[in-house]
Amino acid sequence: MSDERPINDIDLNAYVDDELDPVQRAEVEAHLHEDAASRESVQRYRRLDQAIHELYDPILDEPVPSTLARRRGWPWLRQHAAAAMVWLAVGAMLGWVARSPDTVQVASRQTEQLDLVRPAAFAHAIYTPEVRHPVEVTAQHEPDLIRWIAKRLGAEIKPPDLSVHGYALVGGRLLPSTDRMAVQYMYERKDGVRVTLYARRGAWNNEATAFKYAREGNTGVFYWIDGPFGYALVGELSKNELLRLSESVYRTLG
Repeated sequence: MSDERPINDIDLNAYVDDELDPVQRAEVEAHLHEDAASRESVQRYRRLDQAIHELYDPILDEPVPSTLARRRGWPWLRQHAAAAMVWLAVGAMLGWVARSPDTVQVASRQTEQLDLVRPAAFAHAIYTPEVRHPVEVTAQHEPDLIRWIAKRLGAEIKPPDLSVHGYALVGGRLLPSTDRMAVQYMYERKDGVRVTLYARRGAWNNEATAFKYAREGNTGVFYWIDGPFGYALVGELSKNELLRLSESVYRTLG
C-alpha cells in the first residue's frame, strides 16, 4: 500500500482482522477518513465477524468425539473439525459479500457446497457414530419432534418414511447452519447402516429441482434445492442406492 496503489477489499479485510503493520494501518485509516463507502464496508465486515463468532465460538470449545477421531476416510475432520466448519462459513459469507454480477452463478454453486453439502456431510460424520445420543428427540416422540422443528425453522418438514427401503427413523435434531437453523433426521437399517437427511432454509428460490451428487471419502451426498429450502441426503452407500433413497425422500416431501 505504501506505493500509492488504491485501497481495496483485501486491505479492508486485513484491517478488520488486525493483520496490517503500523504503516499500512495508517494508510487504510487515512483512506477510511475520506471514503464513506469503505467505512460502510468495514462496518459490514465487522458485523459478519461478530455474527460468525456468536454462531460458532461455542462449537470451537467442543471436543471432537472419540468415535469421530477414529473414523477412516475423514482426515479433514480428524484435525480441527469444528474450526474447519467456522472457516467454511467465513468463506461463504465473505464470498457472497464480495460478489460481482459476473460471478453470481459461480457463487451460487459455491454457496450450495458451503451452506448445504459440507455442513450436511460434517453433521453426518459427527452424529452417526454416536451410540447413546445420536439424536436430540427420538422417533418415539415424532409428533413432538415435528412441532419443535416447525417452530424453530418456520416450516413443517416431516421426516419421510423410508421403511419400504428398510430404514427406520431414529429421530432428529436441530443444528446451527451458516446463518440459520437446520434439521437433521437420522435413519438406521437393521444392519446398523445409518443415513441422514439435512434440511435448511437458504437464500435460494429455484423453480426447478435437480439432483446433484457430491462425495467425501466413502460418504455420498445427494442434494437438491426446492424453492427456499435445500435438502441433502447423506450416507456411506453406493451412488445408485443413495439416489433411490433421495428420490423417495423428494416424492414424500413434495
